[in-house]
Amino acid sequence: MIPKLLLATFLLGATTFAQSVNPGKDWERSKPEAEGYSSKRLEALKGYLATIDTTAMMAVHRGKVIFEYGDVASQEFQVQSVRKSLLALLNGKYVADGRIKLEATLDDLGIDDVGGLLPREKRATVRHLLTARSGVFHKNVNPNGGDNLWAAPPRGTQQPGTYFLYNNWDFNVAGSIFEKQTGLDIFDAFEKDIAEPTGLQDFDRRLQAKESDDPTLSNHPAYRFSLTVRDMARIGQLMLQSGRWGERQVVPADWIKTITSLVTPVDQFNPPSERYWAYAEGRPSGYGYMWWVWEDRNSFGPFRGAFSAFGGGHAITVLPALDLVVAHKNGPERAKAAATSCGRSSVSRGAAAAHHRALWPFVRLTRHRVSSSTNPGKRAKQVLAETVERSRP
Repeated sequence: MIPKLLLATFLLGATTFAQSVNPGKDWERSKPEAEGYSSKRLEALKGYLATIDTTAMMAVHRGKVIFEYGDVASQEFQVQSVRKSLLALLNGKYVADGRIKLEATLDDLGIDDVGGLLPREKRATVRHLLTARSGVFHKNVNPNGGDNLWAAPPRGTQQPGTYFLYNNWDFNVAGSIFEKQTGLDIFDAFEKDIAEPTGLQDFDRRLQAKESDDPTLSNHPAYRFSLTVRDMARIGQLMLQSGRWGERQVVPADWIKTITSLVTPVDQFNPPSERYWAYAEGRPSGYGYMWWVWEDRNSFGPFRGAFSAFGGGHAITVLPALDLVVAHKNGPERAKAAATSCGRSSVSRGAAAAHHRALWPFVRLTRHRVSSSTNPGKRAKQVLAETVERSRP
């Protein structure tokens, strides 16, 4: 995880901007002072990182590496739920050419599952799956957690598109639909469409795998990605550049805008306890299309337009206002605990919260107006009061 004040070390210096550069075979590096940062601060940061469960981290400013910690080329861990953000990115080309239709329903596409889907559930669209608003609360192949299915209402009670619940069934089925509609394997498509044009240094097709912990629960496997931190940073740089890499538009720019636009604000999270914890832990990120999106996107300051991919404490965070990308991975104990935790309400949520909290000190040092939506302490109290009131008989 990233500790409090960690990203603030990166953020405090940058005041001027120039044209970003794309890395070649390897990343270009720049002295921190040349980018408006302090080498002394960053060296101190390394000492602190040695005491916590961060195994590797990279910060990229204007396309140049200004900070590295740990083995940024390690393939040791899967990136957990960051996989969902990668699939959202991958969909762009095929949405543009019409092979994936966002308004197609599960019924249209012939999608079903163990025990059968209900008629109402079959009305969920591809768009609903990508935004975790399908209203389908079917069990998925990973019964040990990592989502909020444990808090789902009874099946068939929610109209598709009206109720947000972070449920791995939606994401796994989105993967099945990608393969069915394109005729391509997810990992093969990622290699050709993303890894090759952006020059991912370490992508190994053999390490990518579809997994089903319990295939008797669902027909739709999880698609597990393995990426190194320096390749995660390249994905962040591609997102920062609106899908463009050099002279090539790798992913349509309007699709990048779509998937990183807010669809579900924190106040619509379910179960309601997620709303309270989001603010209490200083991570007021809503949800877009499988990317976590800062809510106050029209604000001035460093977080304008910011978005993140999260999974088991692993993260890619993009701060367009600062021309900054930060990628990191956690150690084996936290990653393992996050992968087997019951719901997002434990280890993985705490790691994401730590990542978000690291950004707030810089906000408080700017002239950025902190509204109730960007003041986690104030909003947490409001949401707690609302939750208590709703729970009264």
